[in-house]
Amino acid sequence: MPVRDRGVVVTGAGHGIGRALATRLAAGGARVVVNDLDAEAARWVAEAIGGIAAPGDAAGEQGVAALVETAREHLGGIDIWFGNAGVDRGRGLDAGEADWAAGHEVNVMAHVRAARLLVPAWVERGAGRFVVTASAAGLLTTLGNPVYAVSKHACVAFAEWLSATYRHRGVVVQAICPQGVRTRMLDRSGPLRELISRDGALTPEEVAEATWQALHDDRFLVLPHPQVADYYRHRATGTDRWLDGMNRLQRQLDDEGAR
Repeated sequence: MPVRDRGVVVTGAGHGIGRALATRLAAGGARVVVNDLDAEAARWVAEAIGGIAAPGDAAGEQGVAALVETAREHLGGIDIWFGNAGVDRGRGLDAGEADWAAGHEVNVMAHVRAARLLVPAWVERGAGRFVVTASAAGLLTTLGNPVYAVSKHACVAFAEWLSATYRHRGVVVQAICPQGVRTRMLDRSGPLRELISRDGALTPEEVAEATWQALHDDRFLVLPHPQVADYYRHRATGTDRWLDGMNRLQRQLDDEGAR
């Protein structure tokens, strides 16, 4: 599906992966609506790439509806939706109710709400693309943060469901699942930073380029870190061995924290 002249929305595009995606898509000729809660950042990115700023909430029901309406007004129609906005809240079993609610709202329900508004029109015309920024955590897990691990698994699961249900109707669904990426989220990861970056921390631009390539072959899993495919196979075919390995890593983190 060519990107040139397509109407594209990127949520969470004021920083990090979202900004890199918006920049790469605009360079490829797309007409890009830039969304972010950080209104100043959204406007700055939009101005830099020749896009349209649409700051605001991209998770709540009213916020998603307003974003879709605004994007349609500016673009005429939405061809591609990049659900990139995400949150990383809470740690361990101490993560509170508000952390779990925020993780579910932004990392899962934002995609559900966008799909409700977008997919029927795409099915009617036989074309559309829905791309979520998940994480390798959504295929594997992540230590330290159950909210992120669980909500990103749900994000991937919803994307899988969309693909299985609508791919014969012309709707392409893709899930971007990187490991460590040099973003503010990685900077806040503390002792997990080294573990998350064990296969190298990519730049947001490298993730955007891997995604750009994937737009041209419609693969469901976009894996900027190719090693994730092997980890995913090991998890599926040797689950207990894989969990033992993850637990060894957790024990190392525990030992380091006790020093």
